[in-house]
Amino acid sequence: MKKWLLLFITALLLVACSDEQAVNEDGKPIIKIGYLPTTHAGPLYFMEDTAEYDVELVRFSTWIDLMDALNAGRVDGASVLIELAMKAHEKGIDLQAVALGHEDGNIVTVAPHIQETADLIGETIAIPNRYSTHHIYVHQMLEQAGYSIDDVNLVEMAPAEMPSALSENRIAGYVVAEPFGSIGVSLGVGKVLYQSQEIWPHSIDCALVLRTAFIERDEALTTAFVQQYAQAGLDAHAKDEHALTQINAFLKLQDNVLAQSLEWISYEHLAIPEDAYTVLRQAMMDLELSENPPTFEDFVNNSYLVNEVTQ
Repeated sequence: MKKWLLLFITALLLVACSDEQAVNEDGKPIIKIGYLPTTHAGPLYFMEDTAEYDVELVRFSTWIDLMDALNAGRVDGASVLIELAMKAHEKGIDLQAVALGHEDGNIVTVAPHIQETADLIGETIAIPNRYSTHHIYVHQMLEQAGYSIDDVNLVEMAPAEMPSALSENRIAGYVVAEPFGSIGVSLGVGKVLYQSQEIWPHSIDCALVLRTAFIERDEALTTAFVQQYAQAGLDAHAKDEHALTQINAFLKLQDNVLAQSLEWISYEHLAIPEDAYTVLRQAMMDLELSENPPTFEDFVNNSYLVNEVTQ
């Protein structure tokens, strides 16, 4: 009993220490934000140190590793699949979604011979994670054509593997964050069957999520950071030569692939719409991804974007 009590106390102390504000050598706060190298995290690539704080972007290779760091407080926030953050909140991790990562920008990439949804019946379709909007897209695409998720073989796959899996006929299609759809199209191994807005208009995919402990520690710091993030979204949305160069410093893509990827994505309006979140929450319950996902009031905090930056 004493051993378990000691382990429990140690775990609490580790979490408490991880929630202390990191500072640089001059005592300025360092805001640590986790991300995966996708086009959907575009606004983060324009974040810069300011007189009030430094920004440290922490790159991860998998959603599992990112969520472990976020849940443990090793980062202050993250650009993440919103369903993963909702599941974490449901399990007791105190997180708040303060902005979208992007609008639109997901495609259903399929093998060249696929002409319609019916051609996917009995085939294998890849998604990055069960807890993702990409999973919901596949469900809705099939449902709208009169089929169910049981009519295909749905598999989870690392995004970077998807274009090669499509070219090798291991899968017939995939739905994933950009730029992997654009990579498949540019290589000629796949084509666009649907854009996400054709399946689910105004869907929510990635969000900027912050730990409540970080927010409550310094509301002014949080406000300044999220406002800078909103401006960064406009910088990314410009999609001019500077924007492409800035984004590609993180993604290292061929110019034509990045240009195509950005064509499908918007970063202009990053407040999280309540009606879209309500649809998402219900879809998670319908697909049995969650028994009781957090409500809009419990999880979404648009207050830092009340005066959303406009051009």
